Amino acid sequence: MPTASGSVSAFAGGDWGGPKSDASNTTIAVNRCIIERIHRLKILTVEVRAGLSIREHRVVKADGPDGLVFQSVRDGKPIRDNNILSRFIKPAGRELGMPWVNWRTLRTSHAVWPKLAGADPKDAQGQMRHSRISTTMDIYTQFVPESQVRVVEKLSKLVK
Repeated sequence: MPTASGSVSAFAGGDWGGPKSDASNTTIAVNRCIIERIHRLKILTVEVRAGLSIREHRVVKADGPDGLVFQSVRDGKPIRDNNILSRFIKPAGRELGMPWVNWRTLRTSHAVWPKLAGADPKDAQGQMRHSRISTTMDIYTQFVPESQVRVVEKLSKLVK
């Protein structure tokens, strides 16, 4: 599967800035379809009511390497994390039958998916940008019964 990469900015306490540590400040692999969707956002416009008139705004104002996916339509500034969650993430989750979705569930899911794909735990650590594998494994990666069943089946094949 082709991948593209890009740098990641961190959001903490209502402010955008660099990652928490120098180790986290690196490029990560991202599936090409995600990059393509972000590029499509750059040409997307929305209509916004302003009194009696309707104005058309580009969805992405700043599309450079430091541009954000979720930015205010009016001036391109970062949208606060709670607004992103309530305007975009939670409605999408409800539509998919997951009304409990939040930032933590997204991060935990991102840690579990590599495990389900059979990736090495160090790969998950690298993708999550944790300096210690214990953070990835003890805090974010969850027990998945289906994964355990697959492991038992693989072990059974080795014994035969």
